[in-house]
Amino acid sequence: MATLVRVARVADVPPGTGRVVKAGDLALALFNVGGDFRALGNVCPHRGGSLGLGALDGATVSCPLHAWPFDVGTGICPDNPAVRVPSYPTKVEGEDVWVQV
Repeated sequence: MATLVRVARVADVPPGTGRVVKAGDLALALFNVGGDFRALGNVCPHRGGSLGLGALDGATVSCPLHAWPFDVGTGICPDNPAVRVPSYPTKVEGEDVWVQV
């Protein structure tokens, strides 16, 4: 059963940035794309890089280890759509960002 977990405050993740957050024991990459929050699994399937530490360009994050790109809305790698990371629904309530896990 899915659960909503508060992972950050809106001010913690300025537009155009990402960061690593925790939802219980789960590490997530949380991104702010022009005020729209999106969450992915934090681990790149290529070599385990932290996607939350990657560079965000529009709605695409690049893994900091080898620059594999991922769409932060879907978790799909545009260079190879068979490769993906989990994506999680988000919700903003007041000043808090919640992720459904």
